[in-house]
Amino acid sequence: MASSFHAEASDVESGRVDYAQRAQWLRAAVLGANDGLVSVASLMMGVGAVKSDAKAMFIAGFAGLVAGACSMAIGEFVSVYTQYDIQKAQLKRDATNQKNVMNGNHQDEEEKLPNPLQAALASAIAFSVGAIVPLLAAVFIHDHKVRLGVVAAVASLTLAVFGVVGAVLGKTPVGRSTARVVVGGWMAMAITFGLTKLIGSKGL
Repeated sequence: MASSFHAEASDVESGRVDYAQRAQWLRAAVLGANDGLVSVASLMMGVGAVKSDAKAMFIAGFAGLVAGACSMAIGEFVSVYTQYDIQKAQLKRDATNQKNVMNGNHQDEEEKLPNPLQAALASAIAFSVGAIVPLLAAVFIHDHKVRLGVVAAVASLTLAVFGVVGAVLGKTPVGRSTARVVVGGWMAMAITFGLTKLIGSKGL
């Protein structure tokens, strides 16, 4: 990942930006933050549908943050390590071609190999950044209904920000990208709240 940043900096200095290369770290950062925000906000909304206790919502959200960050990190590590092994094996096969080695292509490719640890750490941090938003929004609010409304409102606003940032960095349509992110988050929170409320009303 560090090599991706370095390569991108060189491209910026020369007036060229490779958006395909940028997509590797942008995907992990934006998706990680979105997942953290939507997962924890939905979890807190679900708990809030059946319990008015602020402590219960906070503990559920915190548990979701820790579990989600660990899951994201492990999943990204395994995924990127698989990609690393495949590319490394391919480089070894390419190394038998002396002409390729002499041209320096082999060394260049070595520098572009993905870093599983960096990818795992980036995913965990991104998830945590998104997940901590609804936690901070709800921790100081005692009124149950107001707390639910604040969590939903803050989550919506933050999702909109994530959508705009992702669209600007990726050079995609801002309005469509932002709407997709926000509506997706609303659906996740509404479904979680509704189904939990239904189960809670049945006394299960």
